[in-house]
Amino acid sequence: MDDPLYAEIDDQVERLGFELVDIERVGSRTRPILRLRIDRPGAGPDTGDGVTLEDCTRVSRAVEAFLDGRPDMSARYVLEVSSPGVERPLVRRRDFERFAGREIAVHTTRPLHAGSKRVQGELIALEGDPEDERVLLRTESGEELRIPRDQTKKIHLVYRWGGKGL
Repeated sequence: MDDPLYAEIDDQVERLGFELVDIERVGSRTRPILRLRIDRPGAGPDTGDGVTLEDCTRVSRAVEAFLDGRPDMSARYVLEVSSPGVERPLVRRRDFERFAGREIAVHTTRPLHAGSKRVQGELIALEGDPEDERVLLRTESGEELRIPRDQTKKIHLVYRWGGKGL
């Protein structure tokens, strides 16, 4: 991500011992809302060592102190900090490496597979260089797909209640 604010918040979160999964910027210029998803390095949706409410509070206070000192940030901003949830989004290359072998859902900008904008399967890898990344996954039928990353809207883990997916 080329956003300088993202990089600065990422540094703040990392110094506290967490990783920044994603930032969602919504709201308006006068009332911006920043939604941060944080995780513990190495944690997964089924490892039992995820982010607690206390962790979110700690990160929120540290990031608020940082944002309050920024002249380019509206004084009316809203900061929301949460865990990534069981259907954790995959955003960075390290996410794809960490969750290789897990079941994922890929939402695309146009129909790619059997006329659908959503495909699900086992994450094999993220291939290519940053300018030409492709998500390699294996569908339940065994077909391997290479989906251009620039044609994706959202990629996330699939959580199966009572099971671990594929």
